[in-house]
Amino acid sequence: MDSIIIFGAQGYALGTYEAIKTVYPEKNISCFLVSKVGGLNPDILAGLPVRELDEFSGELSDSDKNSIDIIIATPENIQPEIEELLDSFGLTNHSRLTASRWEELMQLYHAKLGRFLPFRDLFLDEGMGGGLNDGDIKLFLQIYVAKFYKDRVLKEKIELPDYMIPIQVGAELTDVRVADICDNQGENISKKNVNYCETTALYWMWKNVLYTGEKINKDGLDETNYKSVTKLNAQYYGLAQYRRMFRLSDEDILRIKNNDVDVVLPYPMPYEPDINAHHNRYLKDIDWNAMLAALSELSPEYAKAFQDILKQQFMYNYNVILAKKDVLRDYCAWLFPILERTEELSVPKGSERADRYIGYMAETLETLYFIHNKDKLKIVHTGCKLFS
Repeated sequence: MDSIIIFGAQGYALGTYEAIKTVYPEKNISCFLVSKVGGLNPDILAGLPVRELDEFSGELSDSDKNSIDIIIATPENIQPEIEELLDSFGLTNHSRLTASRWEELMQLYHAKLGRFLPFRDLFLDEGMGGGLNDGDIKLFLQIYVAKFYKDRVLKEKIELPDYMIPIQVGAELTDVRVADICDNQGENISKKNVNYCETTALYWMWKNVLYTGEKINKDGLDETNYKSVTKLNAQYYGLAQYRRMFRLSDEDILRIKNNDVDVVLPYPMPYEPDINAHHNRYLKDIDWNAMLAALSELSPEYAKAFQDILKQQFMYNYNVILAKKDVLRDYCAWLFPILERTEELSVPKGSERADRYIGYMAETLETLYFIHNKDKLKIVHTGCKLFS
């Protein structure tokens, strides 16, 4: 029986384990491996031990080390340094679970279990009328890419297609400019970026683009950008981050059109024992309770469903989304009043702090909204690449 060790002990590692166990049951996974147990890394994951690299490697002979197959199941941006670490311990038989391999594995996994519909299960037919180029796509969909002035420079050079439009978030907090479009133009909550993170861009989209396609105050905008972006009334709008973006091919975009897709989301990340583990890790109980109170007050139907959804394992991370214009507008109209009320109920209030807590809550609320509406909306999934 083939034996595998998974390096990592977070969502990628757990998802890799569950997928391999389901799709390739003949494979034997003996343990998880990490540089250090403790902190965010558990002692046990999926019933298997989580071993520290130093101790684990010290128990092995050179021949044993050469026979071990290690899958590096972590965010792609840190995989090179993990390879170097493993090599330094003589564990050279390893492979990276890259974004493309993760997507392929999740596609097989969820397709076999009949949930979280993969993109590749949709039919692919003829093109978009006169052809498929960036101009045609931009008339069909626009994805805003959130950038912050303190973002570290990426090692990888990224050439964004025309339909992906940089927007500076938290622009109200600085005079430095890193994008032509900023989230402090028009109706906005730019100054709240310290708590809302990338969702200040989503709010800007909601108030200035999703209603009319041409509404924003153009003061300070380059005229060319204003005409080419805000005057276009696309059918689909989305949000990405400068380091986290959908893996979308031209064929995928055709699939959106040909299959009347409502929403595209990244494959969800699993948590153990359930997604309560996410908020326990990143949010204080007093803030979580403020959000639950706001949800019960403003959206009792969702508050009632939330308790069951919290008991399942899968959560949509990163606040990355692509949806039909009206679907995204409805989602924003539901989301932001809850977040605003949460700020008011928080101790200290949102206006008195700067700790990103609202951004974390938005991830959980996105999970609630779209899992609750999974039978009403056609939701498909694809991979999400993390750039370094």
